[in-house]
Amino acid sequence: MVEDWIHLATVADDGSLAFGQGILSSIKPVETVLMPNYPNPFNPETWIPYHLSQDAEVVVRIYDTKGRIARTLDMGFQSFGYYASRNKAAYWNGRTDSGEMVSSGTYFYQIQAGDYTETRKSVILK
Repeated sequence: MVEDWIHLATVADDGSLAFGQGILSSIKPVETVLMPNYPNPFNPETWIPYHLSQDAEVVVRIYDTKGRIARTLDMGFQSFGYYASRNKAAYWNGRTDSGEMVSSGTYFYQIQAGDYTETRKSVILK
């Protein structure tokens, strides 16, 4: 309910200084950012948190050290906000797109949210 109200308030934003310094400034992320996954290292699952400063289509891709895509997590169209809790962050169970468990080692995860792209490193230990 609160998220719906925030979205409606964003749509109604008239660009004025007073509106910008109101409640939205305290709950809307200033910038889109990809955060460190947790736990890291992990076995067999991890969560990949992020913040969105604007509504966007969100895709998280997991790459092996050779640059091959191991897994694609299509998060769909999401409203601005904080996707940092376990129930909102991207979830990876350590499996490939075909369902196979990945081997121990280093993997890179990349978020694409609108024009924003960032990559971070993660380790799975078995």
